Amino acid sequence: MSGHVMVFAPTPRLTVTVDQPADHPELHLHPGGQGVWQARMIMSLGVEVVLCASLGGEIGQVLEPLLVSEGVDLKVVVRDSGGSGGYVHDRRAGTRQEIVDVPGHPLSRHELDELYNLALGEGLRAPVSVLSGPNDPTLVPPDLYRRFAADLGANGSRVVVDLAGPHLAAVLESGVFFLKVSHEELIADGRAEGDDEEQLTRAMYDLHATGAENVVVSRAERPALALVDGEVFEVEMPRLEAADPRGAGDSMTAGVAAVVAGGGDVRTAIRTGAAAGALNVTRHGLGTGRLDSITGLVERVRLVPAGSRPQERTTPDELAERAAER
Repeated sequence: MSGHVMVFAPTPRLTVTVDQPADHPELHLHPGGQGVWQARMIMSLGVEVVLCASLGGEIGQVLEPLLVSEGVDLKVVVRDSGGSGGYVHDRRAGTRQEIVDVPGHPLSRHELDELYNLALGEGLRAPVSVLSGPNDPTLVPPDLYRRFAADLGANGSRVVVDLAGPHLAAVLESGVFFLKVSHEELIADGRAEGDDEEQLTRAMYDLHATGAENVVVSRAERPALALVDGEVFEVEMPRLEAADPRGAGDSMTAGVAAVVAGGGDVRTAIRTGAAAGALNVTRHGLGTGRLDSITGLVERVRLVPAGSRPQERTTPDELAERAAER
């Protein structure tokens, strides 16, 4: 299988959402978690995915057929020691209200070894491996990610991550091809003192020096910053109204992985990831999007060298309007 992506998703979750778009309430059951959302977007971009996961308990039994129905090539370690997690959200009022969140149980040493061997074997056959984080940092130890990044990178697989905290520090020890991180996470980790561009740029260069070949820092509603080939860019794109602001970061990471797996260059990959993230927030449903829509938006995304934003130009129509107002 050429051009596919291995997504390591150690702790997928069952998501239960109550919605009421019309007269009667609806109940939606889907697999979720960072790795599942990333896999869904990668497939939306026409790239095949091998998803390596652990499943356990009653929730795990429900999750397995749901994951298969996503269209991924699912590889599973069935757990003995504990169950998978999930959450229930009520969206009938138009915003998400969390009813309950069950994180699941930490993986045992035996389950970690089984999952590592399974995912490493699949990752070595893939040009790109996405190492997604556990939904709770206590469920999977950071050192597993350090070993993954080292073993995959040493054997030619490009490692793509969206991690923070100790899990990020662990993969940086081994080195990664692409890192996506939010400015809030950089500040929380003590890697940046504030959210101004100078602080974040310094943090990006530090991340590059300590093991990340390419870095993207998302900044909520502000343009993301990208460090590519030693140069920092602002990722400029059209502003779209958000239906659900979650999921843009995972879609960005997935877009990068999909393009690089297909042989594309990093700059095109980042522009595609930005388009995928922007379109995802216009939809209800994480990691979703249409390939033709994303492809059309990529043409509107630009990487502009940081600090060189062009001055606004006044169009002839605007000049005429101002003259009429005088």
